[in-house]
Amino acid sequence: MQDNPFAIVAKAGDKIADLSTPRPIIDEDRLAANIARTQSYMDQHGLNFRPHIKTHKIPALASAQVAAGAKGINCQKITEAEVFAAAGFDDILITFNILGPEKLERLADLNGRIGGLKVVADSTVTIDGLSAQFATRKPLAVLVECDTGGGRCGVQTPAEALALAKRIHDAKGLIFGGLLNYPKPGAAAEVQAFLSETLALLEAQGIDCPIVSNGGTPSLFEAHLVTAATEHRAGTYIYNDRSMVRAGHCGEDDCAMHVLATVVSRPTADRAVIDAGSKALTSDLLGFSDYGTVVGYPEAVVTGLSEEHGVIDLSKCGAKRPEIGEKIRIIPNHTCVVSNLFDTMVFHRDGIVTRVEDVAARGLVW
Repeated sequence: MQDNPFAIVAKAGDKIADLSTPRPIIDEDRLAANIARTQSYMDQHGLNFRPHIKTHKIPALASAQVAAGAKGINCQKITEAEVFAAAGFDDILITFNILGPEKLERLADLNGRIGGLKVVADSTVTIDGLSAQFATRKPLAVLVECDTGGGRCGVQTPAEALALAKRIHDAKGLIFGGLLNYPKPGAAAEVQAFLSETLALLEAQGIDCPIVSNGGTPSLFEAHLVTAATEHRAGTYIYNDRSMVRAGHCGEDDCAMHVLATVVSRPTADRAVIDAGSKALTSDLLGFSDYGTVVGYPEAVVTGLSEEHGVIDLSKCGAKRPEIGEKIRIIPNHTCVVSNLFDTMVFHRDGIVTRVEDVAARGLVW
């Protein structure tokens, strides 16, 4: 754990009920079950699995994912990847366009330290910047990012993907590593069509495509429908959250992360105030109109967050309502952001703390 004399930390053997709040707590058994379930699905369908560590940012959890059978890891930014490389991970894919002298120099240093670094690009600007940096250094593998309907980064057509693949293939210091996409959920047919067409174009040009990387927890259990893919990436599945419950990927009993909070005020019969605000639960809505599920009080609604306070509407609850001083658990809308709000993560089994892990890559978002 971090050596911070001002931190309020837990230790193995403590009771969850006695912890200071707010803080996220992770159920060990649910965590292990989520890892096993997803790896089993990938193994069943012959897909390599590359977990995205931005969800937890903890090397010990990435080690558990790899021990279960995952092939390498997925990081979002260079600084995340540096932490995991220092922890001994060698096969790392960074799924972000990397631009600018400082980042490119850090990337080159990282590539010199590990054997399996890979990045993505969706423009000639990014590719040319990478080539200029790596022309006289150890070559870097680069995948072409494709927009197969997710509406974020990525080339828009198979023809554009081919053009960038050829540019990477011909560039000094670069190796064409394959294709990558982050699709919208329920779009397996569209993804398959885009990737299949692109692979045919590459084959016609004699360009080998070693990796075809599909992605996302929202698309996790339809990964087998994208037969062109060689691997799948997902992050949220390890903890799960309210958005994954809504998507039908899990039930509330599969959510390993809860945010433990204390009721600090009951100004009216219908309103409770907790000590978890936007600095603990995140203000991400992800299409919801409120900020989390209150475990044990299904009719309670977390209607608003300020920085330190959360407001819960109890008007639809029955006679049983949370009282001042009561500790409650909340399933957050978006677990990945919660990880980036805390220095440490408390793990427990049956309400007893088992370990405390540093969120080693917390705040490393560039």
